[in-house]
Amino acid sequence: MSSHPNGGFVTRLRHIACAALLGVSTVSALNVQLDDPGSLKKAARTIADDMMGYYKGNLSGNVPGLLPHSGEAPNGYFWWEGGAMFGTMMDYWYFTGDSTYNDVTTQAMTFQVGENDNYEPSNQSFDLGNDDQAFWAMSAMSGAEVKFPNPPSDKPQWLELAQAVFNRQVVRWDTKTCNGGLRWQFNQFNPGYTYKSTIANGCLMNLGARLGQYTGNETYLEWAEKIYDWTKNIGLIDKDYNVFDGTSIEQRCKVMNRLQWTYNVGIFLQSAASMYNATKADKWRKETEGLLKGTEFFFENGIMVEKMCEDKGNCNTDQLSYKSYLMRWMAQVAKTAPFTADRINQKLQKSSQNAASVCKCGPSGTECSFSWKNPGACDGKYGIGQQMNALQAVQINLEEDVAGPVSAKTGGISKGDPSAGGSGGDGSSLGRLKSITTGDKAGAGILTTIVVLSILGGAVWMVI
Repeated sequence: MSSHPNGGFVTRLRHIACAALLGVSTVSALNVQLDDPGSLKKAARTIADDMMGYYKGNLSGNVPGLLPHSGEAPNGYFWWEGGAMFGTMMDYWYFTGDSTYNDVTTQAMTFQVGENDNYEPSNQSFDLGNDDQAFWAMSAMSGAEVKFPNPPSDKPQWLELAQAVFNRQVVRWDTKTCNGGLRWQFNQFNPGYTYKSTIANGCLMNLGARLGQYTGNETYLEWAEKIYDWTKNIGLIDKDYNVFDGTSIEQRCKVMNRLQWTYNVGIFLQSAASMYNATKADKWRKETEGLLKGTEFFFENGIMVEKMCEDKGNCNTDQLSYKSYLMRWMAQVAKTAPFTADRINQKLQKSSQNAASVCKCGPSGTECSFSWKNPGACDGKYGIGQQMNALQAVQINLEEDVAGPVSAKTGGISKGDPSAGGSGGDGSSLGRLKSITTGDKAGAGILTTIVVLSILGGAVWMVI
């Protein structure tokens, strides 16, 4: 990745934090000092330990990569969140240098690749949608960017996995309805197949933008721009950069589901910043600026809040993890689009403080609450998502102490395969990455595998 190192980002964040605390840098029961890398690493280790304590997939008789009660409503963790969690653990190693969980992470990330090395494992036939698949791929992409230790040579590599999922999904681009867009589900029997979800399209754009940065192949960047333009033109991103949840084919994509989630604006913000970093185009600076403004919806008195459900206390298991992604993506944007750094500093520093302050709860006495609005308060909601939220909030403060993301030309060590992914969505061989005009002709692919009986718990259509 062609990044713009911005060493002042975390320095300024720490200085602001110290000033806000009026010289008192201890902000939680974990004794976190935001201006002290050693303190931050110690706190991150504690939060990571509590999070990984939930994971049993590496134990004999269990399935690597699956989180507790996988796919079981209402409190089980769906398959996609495992991919998100192990991406967080890649970040943990990147920020702290602690390799304690590297082997477990690699085992999970490589076990769930499926029979065709494209994150479509048969053991997830009931839960697998486009966004689910992409979250695992985005974590693999992170592995390539931060030089997370490569998998064994007989396993698919990080870059190759990201390319495989991108290849699988671009042939599902659906020009037959709504002039384009990716459906939420790719199985026609799955509830949600007629829904064009924002997160599914955002994830595919994200893979395209980052693959383009890493490899230098402009076809990836062309696809990323195509996806963004469709999303904005259809109305899922409005003129004020509010980012809505999705739209239905049954209503000809004329009516937007106006729910707003942190990860939807976050995925497009990071993607736009990556496009700016790769192209230096004024368009992407403007879109990055606008989307950053759009994040203001999720901050109350300087604290990040999941507005659709947090105050009501009815966030589901998936939604309890969304803040972690916005925290991480905003921190990355401050480096890839450094003109945003000062505003992002101001937005994140108080959330970092408060997130650390609520890691004093649960059976361990160090588990983290979901809400950060009341410093030091335990809200009784503990789990993997809450730990991911706090871990990212703490460890992003170490960004200045690590090397920036890499590309194939700047030290990247992950091997790729532009033709990875196996068969396309329509059952045909993908071959090498095709140009955008040829990709358009591919149209929408349908992978007909098995009737899906359960509904994915990701970006829900309504919150009651």
